[in-house]
Amino acid sequence: MGSGFSSFLAISSTSPVSQETGLGDLPESVVGSVLVHLNPQDICRVASINRAFRGASSADFVWESKLPENYCSVFKWIFKNNDDKNDNVLVDLCKKDVYARLSRANSIDGDTKKVWLHKGTGKPCVSISFSGLSITGIDDRRYWSRISTEESRFGYVAYLQQTWWFEVDGEVEFPFPVGTYSLYFRLQLGRPGKQFGRRVCNREHIHGWDIKPVRFQLATSDGQQAISQCYLTKPGAWNLYHAGSFVVEDSKSPMKVKFSMTQIDCTHTKGGLCVDSVLICPK
Repeated sequence: MGSGFSSFLAISSTSPVSQETGLGDLPESVVGSVLVHLNPQDICRVASINRAFRGASSADFVWESKLPENYCSVFKWIFKNNDDKNDNVLVDLCKKDVYARLSRANSIDGDTKKVWLHKGTGKPCVSISFSGLSITGIDDRRYWSRISTEESRFGYVAYLQQTWWFEVDGEVEFPFPVGTYSLYFRLQLGRPGKQFGRRVCNREHIHGWDIKPVRFQLATSDGQQAISQCYLTKPGAWNLYHAGSFVVEDSKSPMKVKFSMTQIDCTHTKGGLCVDSVLICPK
């Protein structure tokens, strides 16, 4: 669709248009019925072709097709703490503005979570900061520290120097639209930093993750469960470790998801790990 539409734009801008009829004579409803098949980026691009395309590119039915089917519930959930009158705000906004608001990374729950729409599917992604998780021993500065970094959406990550018992738990409740979602832990072996303006990674404390695998688990409020395990590898780079997937079949009620990451074999220590966040995104 993208390459074909680019060719169409090139032809429409270079070919002579008859004085009797042209693209500008197309009804906005007809143009809109074409635009619903484009992605949001292309819809914004074609708005500059002529008046008909400009009008159609702002039509509610065009942008509603890019929103999740329960976008009203998603909008109210995200902005419930930001605007006590969000019901009226939602009514007053055109669908293009609703999409724009939901597409940016919106902070919720005291900035411990961020929610935005996935550009490809139009379904929400949810990211949970380490500060929104329960991490065993996180307040003991002998083992854990909080590091400021531009490499996280939240501006900070948790760094583990060394521990015998590693356990991270969390849960999230959200009105996910119908679909399949995957849950990942965003981790890095090594401590991130900068030296002379360049990114560096201190690997001094990395140890123990190649002896026994880390165990990931998730469970949903409707009884779904997933378990996986793997060794942590690839030091110096952020990696998404897949904990499992779940399916939402009813978007009328919020789904609660509980998840965990553990390595509790106390026969050896482990350390040198950065915990950034947990990511839930449409599959």
